[in-house]
Amino acid sequence: MKKTYILPILLCCGALWAPNASADESSQNLSNLRANFRRVALDIASTEVQNGEYYTDNPNSKLSADSQTMIKGVFDFVLEYDQPQWQWNNSLFAEYGRTKLRPANGNDTTSEDADKILLSSDYNRKMWRFEADNADIGPFASVAYQTEFKPNKPAPRQKVFRGKTGMKIFNGNIIKELYVAAVAEYDITYSERKNTKSAYEIGWRTEYVQSEQVKFQFEGYFRDYLSYSEYVYTDLKYELSAIARMDVKIHNNFSLAPYIQYFQGEARGVGKTGSNFMIGLSFAYSELFGL
Repeated sequence: MKKTYILPILLCCGALWAPNASADESSQNLSNLRANFRRVALDIASTEVQNGEYYTDNPNSKLSADSQTMIKGVFDFVLEYDQPQWQWNNSLFAEYGRTKLRPANGNDTTSEDADKILLSSDYNRKMWRFEADNADIGPFASVAYQTEFKPNKPAPRQKVFRGKTGMKIFNGNIIKELYVAAVAEYDITYSERKNTKSAYEIGWRTEYVQSEQVKFQFEGYFRDYLSYSEYVYTDLKYELSAIARMDVKIHNNFSLAPYIQYFQGEARGVGKTGSNFMIGLSFAYSELFGL
């Protein structure tokens, strides 16, 4: 198993620094530093139910549902440094969401829907061209640290260091990112059980611009864990995350975006699949400018 993973990792790492024979020598000194605010957004959804206590046995669930309010903030920023033969991205992704339930009978309760902070640095090598989408192809390597704003009590605060290496198609007209990678994680969420994991991952981020006012986006990843150094019953066997949005520009760089989001996973000690499905409306800001 170890030899199987070491060989492709070494090949990818070697290709990262290999000279690009197809690169134009006259463009060696060109560079481009960009600040990319992919998405700064506030998601709000609210349901208000009156006299729900009188309809608890009614087959119409709209009358018996609990009143609820969901608020989520998202910050997705990338500092891109682009060269003819390679691209280096440093990014910060953060999101936090809470839902407040106001049942007809009982006390109000609050729960977290999303809590994530992801710092990452990605080096992408431009080796070939995918002419059909005007995209670059090559090996990549990345390092990241994932944590959260607040611990999901009684669980401790999540703290994971993650490294990836693999092959990627990127910077296309539609395919902004499509990759397959080997993953290594060092999980110190539980300080008494420092856990080293291995996995493979498939990820994607696509955009389709229908007009100046309307843009469709679809992004996500699937990560399948293969080995663990420790047994922690809360560790996931796999993760599937996907989100689809339709951005409708309302003024300059501001847009309204109805979206669908889905997450699925299965913990080692549970044996049953857990999932989260959300439909909402987002008010977002995005901008790309050179530095």
